[in-house]
Amino acid sequence: MFIAADKGDITTIIGGIAPDWGPFGSLGNEARVMIEVVMAVAILLCLGIAIWGAAKQRIGATALRDTFSAEQGKGLIIAGLTGVFIIGSLGTLFTIVYGMAV
Repeated sequence: MFIAADKGDITTIIGGIAPDWGPFGSLGNEARVMIEVVMAVAILLCLGIAIWGAAKQRIGATALRDTFSAEQGKGLIIAGLTGVFIIGSLGTLFTIVYGMAV
C-alpha cells in the first residue's frame, strides 16, 4: 500500500498548472507574438479611451459646466477600464475554459 504519491520534482507541479496557451498551443512563435501584439494594442487603445473619458469628464464638469459631457466621460472611463480587464483576462479565461473542456 502506498501512502504518498510517486516521486517527482517541482517541474511536474508547475508544468501542470502553467498555462500552455490551451487551444493555441500548436501555433508557432510568430503567431503567438502576433496575438500578443494585437492584445497589447487593444489594451493601449482601451487605456486611451479611459484617459480621454477622464479628460472629458474633468473638462465637462468644471470648465464648461456641461453635465452631459461629464456623464459621457464617466461612461468612457468605465468602458475603457472594462476593456482593459477583459483583454487582460483573455489568456486566463481561454486556459480555464479549455482545461474544463478537456
